[in-house]
Amino acid sequence: MALWDRLQELPGELLRQCQLAYGEHFPMEVRCALAAWIEDKPWQDLDSENPSFEMYAPALVSSLLEELQRKASAEENFVMRLKLLEAVNSFKQNYGHNPGALIRVIKNCLATEMRIIQQAENCHRLAAHMPNPHDPHTEIAQQLDKLRRRTQETEDELRRMIQSQESFVIQYQECQKLQAHYQQLSTQTGSQANVELLNKMHNETKAMEQAIRQRVNELREMRSHFADKQHETAMQLSALQTQVLDDELIKWKRAQQLGGNGTPFENNLDQIQEWCEALAELIWQNRQQIKRVEHLAVQVPIGTASAIGDRFTSLNAQVTNLLSSLVTSTFIIEKQPPQVMKTNTRFTATVRLLVGGKLNVHMTPPQVKVSIISEGQANSLLKSDKVGVGEASGDILNNTGTMEYHQATRQLSVSFRNMQLRKIKRAEKKGTESVMDEKFSLLFQSQFKVGGGELVFQVWTLSLPVVVIVHGNQEPHAWATVTWDNAFAEPGRVPFAVPDKVPWPQLGEVLSMKFRSATGRGLSEDNLRYLAGKVFRSEWHLLDLSLAFLFFISLCFKVQPGSVW
Repeated sequence: MALWDRLQELPGELLRQCQLAYGEHFPMEVRCALAAWIEDKPWQDLDSENPSFEMYAPALVSSLLEELQRKASAEENFVMRLKLLEAVNSFKQNYGHNPGALIRVIKNCLATEMRIIQQAENCHRLAAHMPNPHDPHTEIAQQLDKLRRRTQETEDELRRMIQSQESFVIQYQECQKLQAHYQQLSTQTGSQANVELLNKMHNETKAMEQAIRQRVNELREMRSHFADKQHETAMQLSALQTQVLDDELIKWKRAQQLGGNGTPFENNLDQIQEWCEALAELIWQNRQQIKRVEHLAVQVPIGTASAIGDRFTSLNAQVTNLLSSLVTSTFIIEKQPPQVMKTNTRFTATVRLLVGGKLNVHMTPPQVKVSIISEGQANSLLKSDKVGVGEASGDILNNTGTMEYHQATRQLSVSFRNMQLRKIKRAEKKGTESVMDEKFSLLFQSQFKVGGGELVFQVWTLSLPVVVIVHGNQEPHAWATVTWDNAFAEPGRVPFAVPDKVPWPQLGEVLSMKFRSATGRGLSEDNLRYLAGKVFRSEWHLLDLSLAFLFFISLCFKVQPGSVW
């Protein structure tokens, strides 16, 4: 079934999500009119990083405009015809000098379509069979909904607290006036009527003082209850953030690394961004609520004011730390630099902040700087969370860029398209070590301002390990180093530690996946036996042998291209 037909079968809420993805940049009426034409084009094969993209984009957009003009002319519905003609004019005006931008918008819309359709179809399949006892994506969505309701509840409680405090202030001022008037009258020698008035005022004052004491207790209870609820909210936000960052985002990063070895990579980064943006919004809302109650406590200190104030100060620090962790963890490398990097050769990379749009980071456009560091420097960076000024293991040209917010895709990112490694500083080698065994990493650094500069976050992220070469004949050894690292790196490792040896079946899976990505099929059992024989040179059993990294390198040199298959 065509993608457009599947889209029309979506339930209302998911269909609205698709409509939001299109918006003004690429009207859904155009998607409807050009459904077959659009789905016939290889959008996902168009890579904006490919030099031929800029040559192909104008012709494709011109063809789209011609087809859209033809559809508009043949359209019988007057309103639809106007919509299509407006779209033609809008595309010419907005993308006439930048056709590549329109292609990126269309690709993003189609990717969103596919993700939502697959989500709906997966849910339908699950409903048709036994229910999945633990679906992380559904669980995250449910937790976010729960936290939204909880945040709205505390917003309502805060509103009632403000009203109660304002009422208290008015009552307190009236009581003060009444007491002052009473004191003034009590100093005067008066008639019987004056005595009666004093008695009446005395009773009114006592009643008002009693009402004020009751209101004070109410305010104290409201503040205490609000603090308890905010503490529980912060705990729930922390647990959910851990699930999103330490499970889902780490899984994405690991899948990205395995993708370097040819493993199919399901890129759900847009979904992860939606979760992170929702978390950022909730954390920011709760932080603002806590700050407003802090201000109320300063305006009207009640009872053990310092204890209450300290509690809200602690809560503020707790949610601010959550926000800091979210911002620093979602500064990620969307497109990794090449893992085998040749000096004086152009290369690209893209970094992205998943919460940038939601926190309006782009209002003060952040600068990103790229440098290359050694394995030892990467270790020091992880231990101290700092990198020394001027510390780098090489010189990179065109290594600074400004992050931009792309309204159509709702992404804050920067693409480095023309970086070039001019020279590299290598460590001293020991024993049999080779320059192709030495791993480096690109360090991306920036500074983000949130809340109009109220909060400033220093952020950095490291690329996957790269091996630097100067000659083409160093590539096989370099790729062996990279392939081994991609395959056998453990989560949370010390950079860039990997096991010295692994069981042959594990390595066989890696080789088969590399071969599948190049040829479309994996290695057979006979193929794997042949390769193992090249290394072990004796009778052997696949399950009983472990292959050391040095032997893996020798395998890469012994098996010449085309000699096996």
